[in-house]
Amino acid sequence: MDIENSVALVTGANRGLGRIFAAQLAGRGAKVYATARRPEAIDLPGVVPLRLDVTDPASVARAAAVAQDATFVINNAGSSTGAALLDGDPERIRLEMETHYFGTLGVTRAFAPIIERNGGGAFLNVLSVLSWYHPAGAGAYSAAKAAGWALTDAVREQLAPRGILVAALHVGYMDTDMAAHVPADRKVDPAGVAALALDAVAKGETEILADELTRTVKRNLAPAS
Repeated sequence: MDIENSVALVTGANRGLGRIFAAQLAGRGAKVYATARRPEAIDLPGVVPLRLDVTDPASVARAAAVAQDATFVINNAGSSTGAALLDGDPERIRLEMETHYFGTLGVTRAFAPIIERNGGGAFLNVLSVLSWYHPAGAGAYSAAKAAGWALTDAVREQLAPRGILVAALHVGYMDTDMAAHVPADRKVDPAGVAALALDAVAKGETEILADELTRTVKRNLAPAS
């Protein structure tokens, strides 16, 4: 995919990895819709701030009506409630699924016809090493990311004949607000992750493993021979 001449929409672009994606895309020459529930919080030069709450179907529809020229969507918006499945707050568990699964699905359904009309393009879904590794303390988040992984694989098959790439970015802890509680030596630089992911999408790759932790966990999924 031609990243430099794309029209990109990034969800959750007001902070963390989403903000970095939006900045790097603008730096590479793309037109960028930087979306957030509070677009006034977006302070990046050279982007188009746009209101979008991925958990609100009406908000998704309004954003799609504005960004009719989109060719590249990064499903980055996330939540991390820390809820366990057996004794966690059910509303927090539901929020994880509404954000990472239904939110991603809603954005994909809204923008797939737009990207197809514009001659094809790509989706990049920001997933996690926890798509595959499911510690009890992050049960709600892991379940939602696992569902997001399944969604990504399924819609990739549907959208490929329509000229639309669907890529998955899997990564462990990054040095962002969401992982502020994690020791620094366990986190990777989100700027490097974003650059790696954009380069991989440009090459047409569908599975992007951004750090050694993620690569190790993925290798260990394979059955012993």
